[in-house]
Amino acid sequence: MSVIDIEPDAQGKVRDLYDLGDRLLVVASDRISAFDYILEDEIPHKGQVLTQLSCFWFKLLDGVIENHLISADVADLPERFKPYADALEGRFMLVKKADMYPVECIVRGYLAGSSLKEYQAQGTVCGIELPGGLVNSSKLETPIFTPSTKAEIGDHDENISFERCAEIIGDEAAAELRDAAIKVYTAARDHAADHGIIIADTKFEFGRVGGRLILADEVLTPDSSRFWPGDEYEPGKSQSSFDKQYVRDWLTAHWDKESGTKPPRLPEDVIKRTSEKYIEAYEKITGEKFPFA
Repeated sequence: MSVIDIEPDAQGKVRDLYDLGDRLLVVASDRISAFDYILEDEIPHKGQVLTQLSCFWFKLLDGVIENHLISADVADLPERFKPYADALEGRFMLVKKADMYPVECIVRGYLAGSSLKEYQAQGTVCGIELPGGLVNSSKLETPIFTPSTKAEIGDHDENISFERCAEIIGDEAAAELRDAAIKVYTAARDHAADHGIIIADTKFEFGRVGGRLILADEVLTPDSSRFWPGDEYEPGKSQSSFDKQYVRDWLTAHWDKESGTKPPRLPEDVIKRTSEKYIEAYEKITGEKFPFA
């Protein structure tokens, strides 16, 4: 379901995109996806957290890399969208239209999720050989760049090697994206650590505007990142988190993903707790009270 009753020009799992010519209006809904399904239940304030946290990071990282944000102020909404200002407040961005790269740029600072499974089986992550003796949630000596393909809704992103990434976008571009992604991750990781959050891994998307590399889409949100509470971190086990892992864990315990059935409806307490976790992530990282709850 869209946030407003204007048909979007494109729709992702969470975001609705409106083409304004040389710009885009990006609207983050409260939809949540897990295991490549868009769930029936929405998470209150989720879209506002994603948008406001992205805006925070864009501003903080402005000296590290250029980004696509033009404005998130309702005063700058195009006339066609002004009647929906109340519904859109806090959850939209006016952005530059960029030529986007067809790869997702994942940076991993810790061993978790699919990287842990590959390491346990082969001692590698996306073909990168790692030292022996690492365990669940181990901190990596240096962050690693592990790109993936961009999948259509309902399909899985596919982890790929750096060499495969270079085949898709070219050697020079692959090296530029790798270096930019690790540089942005490192700056964000250090800020988050000072605020009690570990960024275990995250996904960036990059494009070009006027030939310049820019950071686009959402950035360093609970949807695109694995956030762990720093004061509870303990290698050797799965960590509690501020992201949608809470929803994934509930679904894993209450639904057989291989059954071919749709995911079950989320209980009210899971919806409420997930919303609280997203808001807590915003407040810890920014040091500010979330303005929309």
